Amino acid sequence: MNHRTIVLLSLALLLACTDDTSVEWQAAYDLNHELFVFDAHCDSALNIVDHGADLGQLLEMGHVDLPRMISGGLNAQVFAAWTAPDYWPDHATERARELLTGVRRFVDSYPQQIGIALSGTEAEQLFGAGKIAVFLGIEGGHAIEDSLETLRQFHGEGVRIMTLTWMTNTNWADASGDTPVHGGLTEFGVQVVREMNRLGMVVDISHVSDDTFYDTLKVSSKPVVASHSCVRSLHDHHRNMTDEMLRALAQNGGVIGLNFFPDYLAPRGAPVTVETLVDHIDHAVRVAGIDHVGLGSDFDGVPALPLGIEDVSDLPAITEVLMARSYTRDDIEKILGGNLLRVFKAALDN
Repeated sequence: MNHRTIVLLSLALLLACTDDTSVEWQAAYDLNHELFVFDAHCDSALNIVDHGADLGQLLEMGHVDLPRMISGGLNAQVFAAWTAPDYWPDHATERARELLTGVRRFVDSYPQQIGIALSGTEAEQLFGAGKIAVFLGIEGGHAIEDSLETLRQFHGEGVRIMTLTWMTNTNWADASGDTPVHGGLTEFGVQVVREMNRLGMVVDISHVSDDTFYDTLKVSSKPVVASHSCVRSLHDHHRNMTDEMLRALAQNGGVIGLNFFPDYLAPRGAPVTVETLVDHIDHAVRVAGIDHVGLGSDFDGVPALPLGIEDVSDLPAITEVLMARSYTRDDIEKILGGNLLRVFKAALDN
């Protein structure tokens, strides 16, 4: 009996002994453990490297560890290496490598439960073997230090997704949280996107400016993702996507992963629950279509989460609301992970 089976049996016994476990929650929990569940963004590498956390053990800190991933029914997770401004411009590559090394060390320590995926097909194979797939990612193009060769090296080291910017501009792309200086992508930025397409890396447009978003769609020959963003029609925040952007993303074949951070879901001070998050999912589905919506929690990268979601183990809470809103099993399968898996296969496997 493997570790995953033991954890699931223990959780099943716990649920059976808990009087306030609803039929609806149990149905959502069961569905999360049947379907392929894929979260497009977490910052848990920071806990490994900066806090010495062993994510293979149940922790009192943070949002993500292996027991809670198993409890939530998670099957694939992007671990992003975020390089803070302190490391720019000369130490971003080094810092990204430090974080990626930490994630690999975690994965290598628990080979029976988790593994690195270099393609969508490999993620499916890990799922079939009862393991969680980890995709290595980079948050912020600062990490390549304006070098296509460094980008190629990261790909050779297993990185399969990169956000073009973080909150501030790179030398080749404008960010949504900064004053525009390039008007979108520069010529070098165009080269970065094309090289990512050629190598087999998912282009991530969360954090970029609107102009950079549209420039990227003009250039990219593969579907892109907004790994951890929300919708601007429900909350006018620069990190969120307009309806026009959602429609363009759908035309590209891409996916938005809805961010769980309350400040992106509603005005500050407003009550934010799992229902609020699903409101954003609803709107994205109406505008972009059911094939273009997924999850991008931003676990361990945000200081707060919606009421009803304390950590990754609470992913069934989203499924419970989706079921209550009459989403079909096929629809829920797409939102929980099928759509993201399709994009990763299109970008990485061909």
